Amino acid sequence: MLDGLGIELPIFQAPMAGVSTARMAAAVSNAGGLGAIAVGATDVAGAAQMIADTRAATDRAFNVNVFTHEKPQADPQAERAWLDLLRPLFAEFGAEPPAELHTIYQSFNDNPDMLSLLIETRPAVVSFHFGLPTPQAVTALRDAGITLLATATNMDEARQIKAAGIHGIVAQGIEAGGHRGMFDCAAPDPQLGTFALTRLLTAELDLPVIAAGGIMDGGGIAAALNLGAVAAQLGTAFIDCAESAADDAYRAALHGPGGYRTRLTSVISGRPARALENRFTASDGVAQHGMPPAYPIAYDAGKALHAAAKAAGEHGFGAQWAGQGAPLARSLPAAELVATLARELRAQR
Repeated sequence: MLDGLGIELPIFQAPMAGVSTARMAAAVSNAGGLGAIAVGATDVAGAAQMIADTRAATDRAFNVNVFTHEKPQADPQAERAWLDLLRPLFAEFGAEPPAELHTIYQSFNDNPDMLSLLIETRPAVVSFHFGLPTPQAVTALRDAGITLLATATNMDEARQIKAAGIHGIVAQGIEAGGHRGMFDCAAPDPQLGTFALTRLLTAELDLPVIAAGGIMDGGGIAAALNLGAVAAQLGTAFIDCAESAADDAYRAALHGPGGYRTRLTSVISGRPARALENRFTASDGVAQHGMPPAYPIAYDAGKALHAAAKAAGEHGFGAQWAGQGAPLARSLPAAELVATLARELRAQR
C-alpha cells in the first residue's frame, strides 16, 4: 500500500476535524508520511477549498476523511430535556441554551455532492469514520483510482470493512483521542487496546492495517509494525504542531494535568470520544439524569456551551480531544516531528 501511494515512511497523520489543516497535511506528506484533512465537519465548498489548499502545497498523496454516521433522528422532546439539564452550566456564564438544536454535520452517506467532489478531485486516499459508505459509493471511488480506508474498533467492524471492498483498515484502539469510530454506539464495545486490536486484525484478515491510538513516538510506531501493521496513525502527537488549528488553551491543556487523565465521554457530542480532562468532561454527572441527543445534534449544544464559556474567559468547555499518550506531545513543526519520529523508528529497528 505505501509503495503504491509513494509514501516513504509508515507514518500517517490522523485526520482531526478542527485541528488538522491543509498546511499540516501538506507538511507531513512532503516529509514522507501521509498527511490528512478532515472534511466531515464542513460542507462541499469547504471541502473543495481544503483539498485545493492541500494540493497547492504538495504533489504527494494525502488522505481526505469523511464521516459516515447514521442520519440522526430528531427528537425535540429529548433535545429540550437535554438543554434543560445544561441550563445551569449556561447560566454560570450569563447565557441561555439554544432554543433548539440542529444536525450540524451531514453524513457522507446523505451527501451525494461530497461524493461527486471526491470523484472529481480524486485525492489519493479517502477514509471513512463511524461506519461505511454505500456499496455504490465504494465502487465509484474505487473506479476513480482512490485508495479507501475505514476505521474499525473491533473484529466485526473490520470484517465488514473487508467485505465492503475497502483497501485498508485503521485499527483504532481505546487509547485513541477523539471520537470512537464505532459503527453502532448502541452495540457492546469490547474497548480493545490498539496493539491487541492490531494483532487480531493482522492475524485474521488479509488487508493492510494501520494502527491508531496512543502512539506518540518512534518506539510506538516500531511496536505497531512489529505486530504486523503497515503503518501507524498519530493524531495527538500533531496537536501542538505549528500548523495545527488548536487554540492556545487547547495546547496548554494538552501539557497540563488533564493530559494524564483523558476520559471517554458522550456528553460533548453525543458519541463516545476521548478528551483531556476539563470542566466539560467533568460534567459527566449530567448524563446520570438524562441521555444526550444523537450525534451530531448533541454537539450543537456542546459547541454553544463552549462558545458561551469562552466568551466569559473559561476555556474548560472546549472539545479538547486527545489520546492517552497526550503528555508525550511535542511542540514541533509537523515536518520536524515527522523527521524526529523517523529517526526514533530507525533507532528501534
